Amino acid sequence: MGLHDVLAWAPAGSVEAGLARQVDFERLPAHIAVIMDGNGRWAARRRLPRVEGHRAGIDSVRETVELSARLGIEVLTLYAFSVDNWKRPPAEVRGLMGLLKRYLRLEIATLMANDIRLKVIGSEAELAPDVRMELDAAQERTGG
Repeated sequence: MGLHDVLAWAPAGSVEAGLARQVDFERLPAHIAVIMDGNGRWAARRRLPRVEGHRAGIDSVRETVELSARLGIEVLTLYAFSVDNWKRPPAEVRGLMGLLKRYLRLEIATLMANDIRLKVIGSEAELAPDVRMELDAAQERTGG
């Protein structure tokens, strides 16, 4: 992947095209890690429910995964749910788990088509059985 490849799909004059001109494609990292944080604050600034921030976060994840695949990034780690997140209101935790299950169902075909392996790291012990089942199925289907 190089500048010409990115410019082939990035709209002329777009932020992506501008940033691509600043990247040394010979020195891209093999592994990128992203801490997904701030969705609730994003929603609060817009006077939206916190869950709307998490929904918007899903769009950011999709863009990050797609761009990483296009650039040939070998490993993308998404830090999505810390132990501290269990301290959130139960309704918010349920909402997050529902979004995770929905994301997995909607995006599994895209992950597979792009040869992206999903691998869960960390403890799954506290997750509800239906959430663990979705994660296990996604990992199995993607070869994670």
